[in-house]
Amino acid sequence: MNRVRPAGLRISRPTAVLPPPSLVPLLRRSSASFSSSAMARRDPSYRVLTASTINPHVVAAEYAVRGAIPLRAEELREELEEGAKLPFETVVSCNIGNPQQLDQKPLTFLRQISALTEYPDLIDNPAAASLFPSDAIRRAKDLISEIQSTGAYSHSMGVPSIRKRIAKFIEKRDGHPSSPSKIYITAGASTGVANLMQILISSPSDGVLIPIPQYPLYTAALALNGARPVPYYLDEANSWGLDISNLREGIKKAREEGTVLKALVVINPGNPTGNCLSQENMEDIVKVCYDEGLVLFADEVYQDNIYHHSRPFFSFKKVLQGLGEPYANNVELVSFHSISKGQTGECGRRGGYFELCNFSKEAEEQVYKLASIQLCPSLGGQIGVDVLVAPPQEGDESYPLWIEEREAIAKTLKGRSEVLVKAFNELEGVTCNEAEGAMYLFPTITIPQKAIEAAEEKGMAPDAFYSLRLLEATGICVVPGSGFGQKPGTWHFRTTFLAPGTEDYVKRLKAFHEGFIKEFS
Repeated sequence: MNRVRPAGLRISRPTAVLPPPSLVPLLRRSSASFSSSAMARRDPSYRVLTASTINPHVVAAEYAVRGAIPLRAEELREELEEGAKLPFETVVSCNIGNPQQLDQKPLTFLRQISALTEYPDLIDNPAAASLFPSDAIRRAKDLISEIQSTGAYSHSMGVPSIRKRIAKFIEKRDGHPSSPSKIYITAGASTGVANLMQILISSPSDGVLIPIPQYPLYTAALALNGARPVPYYLDEANSWGLDISNLREGIKKAREEGTVLKALVVINPGNPTGNCLSQENMEDIVKVCYDEGLVLFADEVYQDNIYHHSRPFFSFKKVLQGLGEPYANNVELVSFHSISKGQTGECGRRGGYFELCNFSKEAEEQVYKLASIQLCPSLGGQIGVDVLVAPPQEGDESYPLWIEEREAIAKTLKGRSEVLVKAFNELEGVTCNEAEGAMYLFPTITIPQKAIEAAEEKGMAPDAFYSLRLLEATGICVVPGSGFGQKPGTWHFRTTFLAPGTEDYVKRLKAFHEGFIKEFS
């Protein structure tokens, strides 16, 4: 088991670990319900874990992307497999950014490296030269020499040589130095977010500013840590940009209510909104974090999904360093990236990383300790990250195919998004912004009053009612906007534009929407 830690880091050993005060009554209740006396006879139906004894923070956490409507979609898919006659022949899973489930082909070079490193005997097999390009064989040999085996533990922060290549990738992207000692490879970006939130939150009065709409990971992570989500609203009329004056008002209000604000989360490119922030907007965000003493969480996992040259991606690291002092060396920034999105789309491989900027030595010690407790991220995921940050270069045998595959994926996604945006904006009572980045659209839907009343009778949000009716009539599974948060009185749904057969999607959606409006008008 790897016990190496970065030079200079000293980790103290706690003397005791006590349960949170909020859980003590529950633990006492559980103990009281089952006597430890040797003479006691157990009730066969007794269970330790019940609604009253499960960690209430877990019970409070929600994750709409895999919530009730996606579960209903799975039930319908099983019914179709068993021969049931439904109004549709297939379920279209537009609820989650899972590219390869929706027929996005894996990048050949990454899969070649994966095959060779998972079964190294292939590297020296005489037939290898006819099956794999020379640069893939060479790269796999180098990786095996660095990691020994994909079945072995690595350094808790990730394989050192891979972290060095991540640092070079960041330096090339941003034009500013990056250190492998500040980089942690993780099992997807979500694990990094969860770890940093766990370290950040120290009291039930702690709060984190999150965008609305937001990716439900953040409210779930805050709920699990018993913290307060503090919403700030993105401006739909301004391409889902961030209104700085409203943000500052929200900060003031939260503090007046007794919330200890610790951090600001920004998702760029946006999920679920598909927007890309301007450099000016990002600079203002950095300045707010400096003025208000906030850690900046920069979720940048969609940085390869960019569709308009007029709105390019800038990393917060680049913007922060470009501002100079007093910001560059003082704003605490953690940036996340992943192999799950972009043209890579390797969600199931679970690979990602985060980079720390301007964190204190004491904080870094705790980040390392938490990573050590988790031992290490999957080697398969780490190798995926390695290919993401150090792909084939011009002149390499694999380069032409690498470029061809990436460009084809990007072109396909852009084309599908444009078809859907046009279709949405032609529907009665529906408006939708273009996708500047990411892989989602977040159209606004005007729901008739009768439909709102029908939803209330069923105890559902109106957009959840619409989304469930859409699923059961067409097989199209989307996520209601209420699962991401939205301005009061507005209704949305999020859909990916990953699924093939966009024309069929549009045809089903149009027929449903027209019928829905007619039924409830």
